[in-house]
Amino acid sequence: MLSIDPKEISTGKLHQYLLGAVAPRPIAFASTIDKEGNPNLSPFSFFNVFGANPPIMIFSPARSVRNNTTKHTLDNSEETKEVVINVVNYDIVQQMSLSSTMYPKGVNEFEKAGLTMLPSDVVKPFRVAESPVQFECKVNDIIYTGNEGGAGNLIVCEVVKIHINEEVLNEEGLIDQHKIDLVARAGGSYYSRARDGFFEIPKPISTLGMGIDQMPENIKNSTVLTGNNLGMLGNVEELPLQESVDNFAKEHPELVNVSEEKKHTFAQEYLLKNDVESAWKVLLIK
Repeated sequence: MLSIDPKEISTGKLHQYLLGAVAPRPIAFASTIDKEGNPNLSPFSFFNVFGANPPIMIFSPARSVRNNTTKHTLDNSEETKEVVINVVNYDIVQQMSLSSTMYPKGVNEFEKAGLTMLPSDVVKPFRVAESPVQFECKVNDIIYTGNEGGAGNLIVCEVVKIHINEEVLNEEGLIDQHKIDLVARAGGSYYSRARDGFFEIPKPISTLGMGIDQMPENIKNSTVLTGNNLGMLGNVEELPLQESVDNFAKEHPELVNVSEEKKHTFAQEYLLKNDVESAWKVLLIK
């Protein structure tokens, strides 16, 4: 058995061991605003519920292991003392992943991820309308565990209002775990679908995805492509060159001169194979 003294290995490697072993972890899709009112949205898997009376949740936007910077979520929570914790189900997991991209301060991740900002009743941060359960919270305390990269910042939240989509409730009015279809975080690029097991999503942290907000309107408002499909498409940094698209069209004449709906259906088939580049080429064929 491999035995490790945490002080004798790098923080990065220790971080990988911890996340690979302590899994699956629930995801706090945290919405905050800064003191100027700019919205921010980011997921965190250092998260759980810690009491019901009062209802307490704690999540930790840890300091970056790579460069010891703090997350905008932490900065905003310090400034405004409010947060909305949205739960993540399978229908929005790709959009959630896209929102974790390290966008500069002031960029609206709701728009980048193609998610809807829903006003809250008690707190100022917006809710994610597509999330099946949303918790409006007041920040009671922030516990700082260190000043070095990888250190946690425990944001202790008290739930002051809960919103539940009635479609995920059973006959008794309680949450049906099959209907809510939650996902959780594991190590590396892996996630766990509560009712289905593991699947993988490429991590967007190393790239700056273009975002759903930068897509042509006909794609963004497609009646065929799902939110997950758009999340995958929005995670590319740039579109294929037109020459590459034209060559692709010559190789696949069946994709030329078809209806927009049919083109989106073909693109969706490539996305199901995780071939995002080919999906974009299909969508860009003129």
